[in-house]
Amino acid sequence: MAGGSIPHFQNDAGYPAIDIGVKEFMCTGANPPFDHPHVFLDMGDDNEKVCPYCSTLYRYSPKLKATETQPAGCLYIGQAA
Repeated sequence: MAGGSIPHFQNDAGYPAIDIGVKEFMCTGANPPFDHPHVFLDMGDDNEKVCPYCSTLYRYSPKLKATETQPAGCLYIGQAA
C-alpha cells in the first residue's frame, strides 16, 4: 500500500473471521486497554491471514474498500492522546 496509510483493525466482538478490503494491515486485537501489540500483517499471495496474537482470521475481499469490514465496525480508529 505504498503512498497510503496502513489500516488498523480490531476485534472487540470476538468474531472468528473478519473480511477486509486490503492485504496489508495492522491488527490491534481489541480496543485499548485490551489490545495486544499492534502487529503488521501481510497476506502476500494468499487471501487470508491469522493474527498470531489473537487468532482472528482475516480474509481479503476485493468487494470491500480499505476501511470497510464484514462484519461492520472492525476498523480501529485511534484516539489522540
